[in-house]
Amino acid sequence: MDVGGPAGVVAVMALALVAALLGACDRKGNAGAASKSGGRVVVYTSVDRIFAEPVLQAAGKELGMEVVGVYDTEETKSTGLVNRLIARKDNPDGDLFWSGDPMRAALLKSAGVTAAYTPKGAEAIPAAFKDPEAHWTGFSARLRVLLVNTSLVEPGEEPRSILELTEPQWKDRVAIANPLFGTTSFHVAALFEALGDDRARAWLAGLRANGVRVVSSNGEVKRQVAAGTVAAGLTDSDDALEAIKDGQPVRIAETWKASPADPASLGGGELVIPNTVSLIRGSPNPEGAKRVADFLLSPPALRMLAESCGQSPLGGEKITGSIDLGGMKRMPVDYAAIAARLEHLMPELKAWAEGK
Repeated sequence: MDVGGPAGVVAVMALALVAALLGACDRKGNAGAASKSGGRVVVYTSVDRIFAEPVLQAAGKELGMEVVGVYDTEETKSTGLVNRLIARKDNPDGDLFWSGDPMRAALLKSAGVTAAYTPKGAEAIPAAFKDPEAHWTGFSARLRVLLVNTSLVEPGEEPRSILELTEPQWKDRVAIANPLFGTTSFHVAALFEALGDDRARAWLAGLRANGVRVVSSNGEVKRQVAAGTVAAGLTDSDDALEAIKDGQPVRIAETWKASPADPASLGGGELVIPNTVSLIRGSPNPEGAKRVADFLLSPPALRMLAESCGQSPLGGEKITGSIDLGGMKRMPVDYAAIAARLEHLMPELKAWAEGK
């Protein structure tokens, strides 16, 4: 190569510096200019890496491309990823957002971060689990469940509703994850939507007065129930099923089999939280992103999620290891309304989490 004198030397040095910087970015596992090659898809995901990464690796193998996951910590799950995607919406470094709940997908839609796309297989998904403008599609779901310690709670003694957790017999015996993050924030916002502000605030105040333990994550709720530190805890079905699979002394209180009149109780309507997939507007590799989105709705991906973490398919399939959603009464949910409500609730929930 003819560098053409001093100016050419400077140009070569500049190119080398750019290449080094791009290489460093790639080594950190972040999305960089390499995403624009057409052979790489970057997926932001709030799903636990232990469960999401094998699915993304399978997608890469099946589709013949590099599929890279960008993850967040369990404690700040979704929140950090959403903020980063919003900050970069005019210069995105990711192609897909795989969320553990549809609320973050609704937030990103409202912020102008996502684009419309209907993945293959979406026709089998109930309308309740899809954005009407196709900015997100649900494909595999968790439930919010009440996990109890089998040594501390006899069969038949479980609360029939989460509203009962404020009663005297559960004083100092219940754990909940920090409601500022993850599916717990989704759950609390859904309760405000279903109960109304006054009743939801009264429930939160009742939990505090009853000595509820506020812990870092749903996984920590599971650990405290299994250890007998508390008798019961609100967590996600994947965490609960993992503990049962590991032989921990826990069981899920099947509150959906009870029939309390209150529609906001677990028995009156189960809160189903679907995973969602969204295309990022203006992404480096939109065509590759669509192929990965299609894969996430495919039977192989649904089987992997059912077998690894007990997630339930939304398209009518029944897969061993997951909770069958067929015939289960669901809590009515407007995901966009919950997303908007949570944005206004955050200062209040922060104060509650800090015991103020």
